[in-house]
Amino acid sequence: MNKKTEVVERDEMVIRFSGDSGDGMQLTGTLFSNTAALFGNYMSTFPDYPSEIRAPSGTVGGVSGFQVHVGHSEVKTPGDLADVLVSMNPAALKANAKWVKQGGVIILDVDNFDEKGIKKAGYDSNPIGKEFLDSFIVVEAPITSLTKEALKDIELDRKSILRTKNMFALGMVYWLFGKSLDYTENFFKEKFRKKPMVIEANRKVLKAGYYYAETIEALCPYNVSRAKIEKGIYRNINGNNAIAWGVLAAAEKAGLNVYVGSYPITPATGILEDVALRRDLGAITFQAEDEIAGICTTIGASFAGKLGVTTTSGPGLALKSEAIGLAVITELPIVIINVQRGGPSTGLPTKTEQADLWQVLYGRHGECPVVVIAASTPSNCFKYAFEAAKIALEHMTPVILMSDGFLANGTEPWRIPKMADYPDIKPPIVKEGRKDWQPYARDVERLARTWALPGTRGLEHRIGGLEKDALNGNVSHDPENHEKMIKIRDEKVERVVNYIPDLEVEGDEENDLLVVGWGGTYGHLITAVNELREEGKKVSLAHFNYIRPLPKNTGDVFRKFKKIVVCELNLGQFANYLRMKYQEFKFNQYNKIQGLPFTVIELKKNINKILEDK
Repeated sequence: MNKKTEVVERDEMVIRFSGDSGDGMQLTGTLFSNTAALFGNYMSTFPDYPSEIRAPSGTVGGVSGFQVHVGHSEVKTPGDLADVLVSMNPAALKANAKWVKQGGVIILDVDNFDEKGIKKAGYDSNPIGKEFLDSFIVVEAPITSLTKEALKDIELDRKSILRTKNMFALGMVYWLFGKSLDYTENFFKEKFRKKPMVIEANRKVLKAGYYYAETIEALCPYNVSRAKIEKGIYRNINGNNAIAWGVLAAAEKAGLNVYVGSYPITPATGILEDVALRRDLGAITFQAEDEIAGICTTIGASFAGKLGVTTTSGPGLALKSEAIGLAVITELPIVIINVQRGGPSTGLPTKTEQADLWQVLYGRHGECPVVVIAASTPSNCFKYAFEAAKIALEHMTPVILMSDGFLANGTEPWRIPKMADYPDIKPPIVKEGRKDWQPYARDVERLARTWALPGTRGLEHRIGGLEKDALNGNVSHDPENHEKMIKIRDEKVERVVNYIPDLEVEGDEENDLLVVGWGGTYGHLITAVNELREEGKKVSLAHFNYIRPLPKNTGDVFRKFKKIVVCELNLGQFANYLRMKYQEFKFNQYNKIQGLPFTVIELKKNINKILEDK
């Protein structure tokens, strides 16, 4: 057959790269997804890797994967099942075969299917040729040996040569999907500009894989055509990138410098790293010796007039809890970013979860209210980081922004906005002393106190962790004053409801079933709901980004539906929170706690069960 002309047209495809954590699967997937985005496809990615820096090679626990969903029309998830799986060893096959569609393509590096590799993966015998692979198109490619052959004339050591074999696999997939090699070759030139031999080695192996795929009979090429997208400048962005840029944008709009004081922790570290790159924008970063130092320096930076930000994950948030109370009682504006991961304790450091909600809402000493908001896609992490900073600065209160491992590492195309499209941020900074000024006198609408920066003549005042007089800020042990201040701080958080948008319903505003979600589950939930609607089911979605306070119209939305199901990656924390707030409604639940995002298949199955339950 003439394979160059027999191209299968597809609206969307899912590709999964998998191998040992040292096989470069994250880089391979990133290069493919960037190439697809430059071509003009919609795409969504899901990196999935072990928690150990160098997990046991050849074992299922050490498998690293990267899934890419490319589409002609908008895609909102990385896909449930892969159309194409690249498996660099037996362990990668064992870990991922169940995630491949029937009839899908599995590309195997057969050089690694030796006795040792087969045993380490937990197989009794070589899986190639076994019955469970009969429903797939299996391509047995000697990737390792062909990589060595391609570089036999290049003076590189064996280890360096083997490091390039992921580019052979990438070359095969580029041919399979008709993608250009240009972006990847330019990446080599930039990444290894001081190592020309490494550039040449990777380029040769990439092309060797491309031409090998062209010559074998087992592969038939696919084409996912360009999408029609709004004009503008786009880039691939993950949630951590977007949060970093969001706080930088907020600082610019507020006329302040951003300060990020953090202790590195998976999966939040990338935010600190990205902000540290932008000293040209006045960013100040501090890699603290621990989580407590991170947030305490952030509070100090806020006292001094900076946009104070600290980043962490669940275990670090626990350590920051006392200092969050200090920020609450001093009424200083800081943004605490919690990128959730599997717990408890060290738990699953590289896996996603939504189980920190009650910790974020209530995990502090005393009556200690904070504003809580949650991003829902990798790209809108920018919007909600900006919004978190705006609320913190204008309302003089700590704000916790919730992300998760899925959002932090997953990528999607993002249309770079113009700063003119974003509102100015107006923190209540007092510029100079005046006779009638009092440190805790408040704005009538927001109940926000003014922000007096140290060193400003006439604005000297006391601040600290002891309770304050409701007006002058001096230490007060008066019982009535304490109750008054508790209620003011609580009411200040509740009044933020007047500055956030109403809850929107996607689908009909009255229906048989309302699916409710929050945070990073949005893409899977909206995809499931849209597919069910196309099948004639009377289902709608309400997805929450504002958790405390909840939008004003939340109860009105709920009243228009016969049934409600709350879907979240925990045991039901948001469902129980809603039960506390809205006791008149019955909230069904669908929960998953596996360190993995939802799949659209399982959501549809369980939503249908609730629809059918009389």
